[in-house]
Formats: sequence, C-alpha cells, structure tokens
Amino acid sequence: MAEDFGVEERGAFYESAGALRDVVENHLFQIVALLAMEPPKSSAFADLQAAKADVFKAMRPIRPEDLVRGQYAGYRQEKDVAPDSDVETFVALRLFVDTPRWQGVPFYLRAGKQLPTTAVEVQIQFKPPAHALFEDAGDRPNYLRFRLQPSSSIALAARVKDLGKKFVGTQRELYACDDLAGEEAPYDRLLGDAMAGDRALFTSPEAVEAAWKAVDDVLVHHPEAIVYERGSWGPKEADALISGDGCWKAPQPEPGCGEHRGKAA
Repeated sequence: MAEDFGVEERGAFYESAGALRDVVENHLFQIVALLAMEPPKSSAFADLQAAKADVFKAMRPIRPEDLVRGQYAGYRQEKDVAPDSDVETFVALRLFVDTPRWQGVPFYLRAGKQLPTTAVEVQIQFKPPAHALFEDAGDRPNYLRFRLQPSSSIALAARVKDLGKKFVGTQRELYACDDLAGEEAPYDRLLGDAMAGDRALFTSPEAVEAAWKAVDDVLVHHPEAIVYERGSWGPKEADALISGDGCWKAPQPEPGCGEHRGKAA
C-alpha cells in the first residue's frame, strides 16, 4: 500500500497512530484475511466474518525481527509533529498464518507515505516448478497480481514460448481491468451501508480483537524508525527483510482497460 504524499494536515493524528495502526493492522490485515481464509460456509455476513476471524486467530504474533519501521525525511518538521518523534510513516513486515494451508508460507506487507507512487497491489508468487519446462529459467516464477487501487485489475503471469525451434520464452500477463469511472467512492458506500444496516463490509468484534493480538507486542517493543528519503521505497533494511524469499515488486503503471499488457516488469 503505497502513497506518494505525506501526512499533510494529519500530523497530530499520525503522532497517536503511526502506519502500523493506521493502515496495516486494519486495511492490509483485511486483505490478508480475504486471501488466506478458507471458503466460508455461506455468503452470509456471519459466515464470512467467521472465516476471516479464523485467519486472524492463526496469525503468528509479529516479532521485532519481522518488522522494519521507517520515517520519511522531514516528517518531524510537519505541523503538530514532535521534534524527536519516533512514529513510523513506513512499515515492512513478515507475517505467518499458521493454518494447514498456509503453514510456513511468508506474507510480506509493505505500506508507507512519500513513496514513488500511490497504489494498492497484491502479488502472489508461485514456486518454480520442480522440473523446468523452458530452457531459459527467466528472472521470476509465474505470479498472480491484484491491483486494488487506484484502478481495479487482475493479471496472471505465464511464460509463453517464443517463435522458433528453441524452447525459450517470455513472461507475459493475461490482464483484465474494470473501468471504475462513475463508481461510488469507497467511503460513500461504507457510510451508506452503515446507515442501511448492511454489515457485509464491516468486521466483527472477535476478528478485531484477534487481529490486534498479532501486533500487540511490536506496538510496544519495536526497532527505531529509520529515516528514508522522500520518493524512495523506504529504508534499505526493508529489502534485507524479504531477501531470503526474493524481493519487493513495485507496482507498475497500469495500461488502460481493454489494452494488451506486454512483458511483465
């Protein structure tokens, strides 16, 4: 979850919250729950929330060594920010969901302000096949990509054989996009649902409590925030955090809906 702007006039709020409370424990954890949950018993609100709550209950408590906190250069000069503030405007963390399906699979989350772009994207990296089909391995195994904001799209990457006798290929994306022009804004819909008594987009008290348990320890015991330059992807320590499993994949500019997307970045 990347934002290319700072705290603007919300310095006082951010001093009381920070990125971990502001967007990770709620927004990004909700995305993890939707990805990792088992199929709910039905489409009813209660069954959906129960399936998501099971994911939060299975989250392994985050340790300080699984967390990198950053603060963009100049944050301490923002209005209503303490001159010695250690509040994080960037978080990178490694998360485990200890269910039979996801045991041992790391989830890496990254969120921050004053980053190169504004986008929310999920990338699911598949394991390389046991036996390579192509002569050239390529830079990256196949993956599934969901863009949530500012556009809504899904892409499946696959290696496509090049013309000729050699069994070499190029990784390409099968890409689909929804044109959201004219759609109701997210918070407009949320407020409308609240007034109508529709709880489908809201979470349960049980799920809220379980999600907070995963971050409770590192809200108190955590590494200091590391200053990073505006317009960068955060502290270099975030790259070291994920290095054992690959690297971060920055969101790329999206083509227009209906346009063909070529070679993956």
